[in-house]
Amino acid sequence: MGRKILSTEIAGPSGRLEALLEEPALAVPTEAALLCHPHPLHGGTMRNKVVHRMARGLSRAGAAVLRFNFRGVGRSEGAYGHFEGEMADARSALEWLRDRYPHLPCTLAGFSFGARIVERLACEQPETARVILAGYPTVYSPGPALARCSAPRIYIQSTQDEFGPRQDLEAYVSSLQGSVRVLWVEASGHFFAGGLDQLEELLARLAR
Repeated sequence: MGRKILSTEIAGPSGRLEALLEEPALAVPTEAALLCHPHPLHGGTMRNKVVHRMARGLSRAGAAVLRFNFRGVGRSEGAYGHFEGEMADARSALEWLRDRYPHLPCTLAGFSFGARIVERLACEQPETARVILAGYPTVYSPGPALARCSAPRIYIQSTQDEFGPRQDLEAYVSSLQGSVRVLWVEASGHFFAGGLDQLEELLARLAR
């Protein structure tokens, strides 16, 4: 399935947010997906190779996918907001996406730092259809509130993720409420080296 990609801007709480919207080229979207990128202070952007492959997989599954640069990244205005600022950016992006596709179910997806953002965002948004968390960094304590959250979550993790080792992720998800799935990708390291094709295929098969 082909894709059409539109460069756009979103009004964020600290100014303009640079964004890309991808839609299936030959079909009406079946869902809307917000996709968040890795840590802004460690080279994370919406064009990160993992984020790019996630967007392509979700689009193949029929989603309209919005990815954007957090404040201070690329052409997005503002400066790093110490997680809370990036949460505010994600809320603005989600509002934009829902305004554009008011009748579609909404998926939240993210990689690494972006996974932490969308997990918390989903717990604020009870109408979220599902949450897809790739490269979840268990080295950061999520706090008890997220454990009590019942948002349906799908974790996709590299088998050799140094920031989210298998035993740590399994221990974390065992503490969660609600629907939780874990999908493992045979890959080297946090950035899914050698496993990007499998990552994209997993997302493409997550169609409704």
